[in-house]
Amino acid sequence: MAEPANWDVYVMEYARSKDQPWVNLISGMYHEGVVDLPFSFIFAQRGGDRVLIDTGFMQDERSSGFSRKFGIPTWISPLRMLAEIGVHADAINAVFVTHAHFDHMGSIAEFPNAHIYIQKSELLSWYEAFALPKRFGHLTAIVDPDNMRTALDASIAHRVTLIDGDKNDVLPGIHVRLASGHTIGQQFVILETAVGRRVLSGDCVYSRRQFTGLTGEGVYVPLNNAIGSVWEQLKSIDKMNDELGGDLSRLVVLHDTERWKGLPVVKELEGFRIVKVA
Repeated sequence: MAEPANWDVYVMEYARSKDQPWVNLISGMYHEGVVDLPFSFIFAQRGGDRVLIDTGFMQDERSSGFSRKFGIPTWISPLRMLAEIGVHADAINAVFVTHAHFDHMGSIAEFPNAHIYIQKSELLSWYEAFALPKRFGHLTAIVDPDNMRTALDASIAHRVTLIDGDKNDVLPGIHVRLASGHTIGQQFVILETAVGRRVLSGDCVYSRRQFTGLTGEGVYVPLNNAIGSVWEQLKSIDKMNDELGGDLSRLVVLHDTERWKGLPVVKELEGFRIVKVA
């Protein structure tokens, strides 16, 4: 019998924004005030595989400086966080990009040995968006052109797989689902673990309340910061809910304002957490 494709999974927190208005993030949250929003990526390992879901961003002399215009004051290098659990950037052999916003793809150049898995519609839609006249700049405001150049170089080197829709076992025990809305080709990722499937949100949601309704009325709630339609967002939330079987305890929110409450903290460095999911 084949060995189960179970992954060890860690949330790697690496940045926090300050006083982010909730209403800028989620529709209808006019009276919810502000929040210090965490930023994270995922590290998963199984056997000899070392995989990231998203990469975080750089904010030092190694970066393009793109992220600084967003005023994210609290940051630590994603490479330093990985080093805390004994993982060097060269050891990462695969990166799943949920979507191409700078906070999810900004460190992609730091992993030269990684094969990149991204939705075809995600990568190609950004090349199209950058080719539009300057007056369309709102679309690409939070996409770093340097990340697009890195992805192109990786494509030329045959280190990119363009996924076309939903796909099981992209790597054993790693599944992806197309989830348009926040961006044209966002995907969320499902990992098989020893404690069951875990669903990684990307930016489909910033809060579990988007599943339950802001007052618990059971009506899905879209994001306010999206370039796709509300219709597509809500269909993507519903697709994620189907994968969860309605069990939100199986959901890992990358921008979780509760900072992954209830999960064990493996390490904490300068206030940033490494949390074990499974």
